[in-house]
Amino acid sequence: MANGKKKRKVSVNGSLLFKEELVAKAERLAHQLSESDQVRFYKQAEEKISANKKVQQLVESIKQYQKESVNLQHFGKTEAYHQNEAIIDRLQAELDAIPVVQEFRQSQEEVNDFLQTLTHLISRRVVPKSENPSPED
Repeated sequence: MANGKKKRKVSVNGSLLFKEELVAKAERLAHQLSESDQVRFYKQAEEKISANKKVQQLVESIKQYQKESVNLQHFGKTEAYHQNEAIIDRLQAELDAIPVVQEFRQSQEEVNDFLQTLTHLISRRVVPKSENPSPED
C-alpha cells in the first residue's frame, strides 16, 4: 500500500468491495442523478428564480419584514407585529402567484420526492427490516 492506508472492504449484496470503490460508485450515481430530468428541470427553475428581479425584490422584502416581526414580537408590540405579518402574507401571496415561483416549487417537490424514494430504497437494502421499519410495514 503506497499511501500507507489500510484498505477496508465493505460487503454489498454478497460482493466485497473496497470502501474507495463504493465511494466511486456513489459518485457516479450522484452524477447520473444530477443529469436526471427532475434535477435538470429543478436547476433550470432555480436559474429562472435567481434571474427574476421581481422575485428577488419580493424575497428581500419578505426577509426584511420577517426580521422586523421578530423584533416587534420580542418587544411586545402586538399591534405593529400583526400589521407586519399582514404585509408579509400579502407579499407572500404576490410571490406565490408568479408562474416561475410555482414552477420552481413544483420542481423542488418533485426532486425531494425523487430523492426520498431513492433514500428509502437504499435504506431498505442496507439496514435489515427489523432495524428499519418502513411506513408500508
